[in-house]
Amino acid sequence: MRMKAAIGLFAFLSAFLSVDALIAQQATPTAQPRSPLIPPAAQLQIPAEPSQKPDFGISVRIVMAPVTVTDRNGNIIEGLQPQDFRLYDNGKLQRVTEDMTSHPLSLVVAVQANDQVEKILPQIQKIGALLQSQVIGDDGEVAVIAFDHRVQTLTDFTSDPDKITAALKKMKPGSWSSRLNDATMESIKLLKSRPATRRRVLLLIAEAGDKGSQVRPREVMTESEFANVVIYSVDISKLMASLTATPNTPATDNRPPGAVNLARGETSTPTTETQMQLGDWTPLIKDIFEEAKGLLIKNPLQVFTAYSGGRQYSFMNQRALDRAVSDIGAELHSQYLLTYSPNNQEVAGFHNIVVQVTKPDLKIRTRDGYYLAGTPEGAKK
Repeated sequence: MRMKAAIGLFAFLSAFLSVDALIAQQATPTAQPRSPLIPPAAQLQIPAEPSQKPDFGISVRIVMAPVTVTDRNGNIIEGLQPQDFRLYDNGKLQRVTEDMTSHPLSLVVAVQANDQVEKILPQIQKIGALLQSQVIGDDGEVAVIAFDHRVQTLTDFTSDPDKITAALKKMKPGSWSSRLNDATMESIKLLKSRPATRRRVLLLIAEAGDKGSQVRPREVMTESEFANVVIYSVDISKLMASLTATPNTPATDNRPPGAVNLARGETSTPTTETQMQLGDWTPLIKDIFEEAKGLLIKNPLQVFTAYSGGRQYSFMNQRALDRAVSDIGAELHSQYLLTYSPNNQEVAGFHNIVVQVTKPDLKIRTRDGYYLAGTPEGAKK
């Protein structure tokens, strides 16, 4: 009898231990193999199919190049397809896509309103209706900024033509300052707050020079790059400003660059020569980002325009101003937005953009390039 009881107790304990071992085995997770070279967070980025490897790291740069195509007479050409374009980034052919989606427009109009433009300002104040009909369209919106030694937002983004016109009418000539860089930066920040699904455009109506800004051109250009802001400008003619300004203004120096003698001991450099001529702005843009010592930027208005892919116009009279606004509207509504992820992102420094079209007798205009920060080692690759 005792033997049977002992055998029964042994069987019970064996069964209990087996069940306990089974529970412990199920509670203990099976060890998963892990690569010692890849941290757990990075493993989430591995593609589902091992054969598909990403071309770039996690921080892939997407570049946008707004492209305007015209014939030899300046007429805008529409209807081209992505395969009709060839885009080179620092000489390397890129795979481009065209964003054919219709994006509503967000536009900031920033106007110089200092004592230099006292008699020109009434002409600028008449463009409200033109902005509504020719530029922004049905779904667009406009914000208005005026600047002298201050940067004032006269109206936030609105689609109401009456509010746009009223904001322009609020402008009064102010002090002698013209904080162009500061006003451009403030405009970009306004645009940056708009949804990424909208096109972000800045129209600067001002003289070419800057007077009194705290922000440097490099900071403005960097901000416009990352916010995808395209800058257009209407250059208030220096001759027009000097003729209509209040008395006792300094006379304009009309001597050509070659007739200007440099200070004793100062030598002419490629940087100085670049700033004295029109055309390719790439060397100057490189100097701006490299923060060359003693760099004098005489025309930040045109630098901002060239760097972002916009266009600069001259303002000599009301007709020329109205024509400029109309042309900007026509261009914005017919541009090709080419985007690409550069296949040479390891190369730091300025990346030159060249766009070609496969069809004959057509002209291309786009941004000169962009600046890609990186390590010195990356720049040598």
